[in-house]
Amino acid sequence: MLKAIHHVAIICSNYTRSKAFYSQLLQLEIVCETYREDRDSYKLDLKLPDNSQIELFSFNGAPQRPSYPEAQGLRHLAFAVDDITAIVRYLEANGVVVEPIRIDELTNKTFTFFNDPDGLPLELYQI
Repeated sequence: MLKAIHHVAIICSNYTRSKAFYSQLLQLEIVCETYREDRDSYKLDLKLPDNSQIELFSFNGAPQRPSYPEAQGLRHLAFAVDDITAIVRYLEANGVVVEPIRIDELTNKTFTFFNDPDGLPLELYQI
């Protein structure tokens, strides 16, 4: 019935900062950028190599996401990677704070977390 995750939508507080974070730092491909004058907001479609997408939205006055303590709902967004150590080094060299790499006790795979500019938890999961 369901085949894959097509996209994940993220609302950011600072469009310019988040656009740079996802498109430049995380190197996601920009598919389409739309400014909606009636809403005074942007929608940016970003694509990962497997064709899944992130939709980045800006909405004036959107409330902050409660993260700590963890709230009900979407917990985090996880990215599959081949070399977690190399990506952690890259992120840290670019000023991103990354948690220590850990091993998932259920899958025996390595993973770690970092945050986007609005504090959204992002995970690296080595496949």
